[in-house]
Amino acid sequence: MTPQETAQSYDQIAGFWRGKEFNRENGIAQHRRALQFLQTKGSAIDLGCGSSGRLIDLLSAEGLAVEGLDISSAMIRLAKARHPDLTFYQADICEWDFPHGYDFITGWDSIWHVPLARQEAMMTKVLAALNQGGVLIFTTGGVDEPGDVTNPCMGQPLYHAAPGIPNLLAWIARAGCVCRHLEYDQWPEKHLYLIVQRPAATG
Repeated sequence: MTPQETAQSYDQIAGFWRGKEFNRENGIAQHRRALQFLQTKGSAIDLGCGSSGRLIDLLSAEGLAVEGLDISSAMIRLAKARHPDLTFYQADICEWDFPHGYDFITGWDSIWHVPLARQEAMMTKVLAALNQGGVLIFTTGGVDEPGDVTNPCMGQPLYHAAPGIPNLLAWIARAGCVCRHLEYDQWPEKHLYLIVQRPAATG
């Protein structure tokens, strides 16, 4: 699937994440762990922010100035309705340039929709957007080898790609960042999250 096709799928189901069926605690404990590594509470961005607003609420409560990015026009419309005073971008992250550096970046259950062939370039760009001491948390498939798959979700096709743990760790190191935490948090499902940090300047 192309990113535009993924956006069309999410446009059809955008309201689910605002409904009672969705668990708003999803990912919260993991983000609280990531926030413990944060040294400066300045700017943050939620990549694939969706419509629930739960991560934006959490980061805002921590004193961060939060922005959101999503490729789905329906997701962005609902996100703006929930947080009308915040800045949101509707764009394909593969084509979009970060407007400035960030102290905290989250890509929770979102950037794994980027096509496999574009994952390295995307991840390199995301890591480069971290300020010194900045923290990134994101999810991926907990596999060793690269792979991708398209499966139905609430009647809509959704594409997922995973570059494999060895590749991810190599990209992180090459970007001058450090993996602080790696965990299969839904075992036996291969749902993996990583917490990555750009070290602060020394001396």
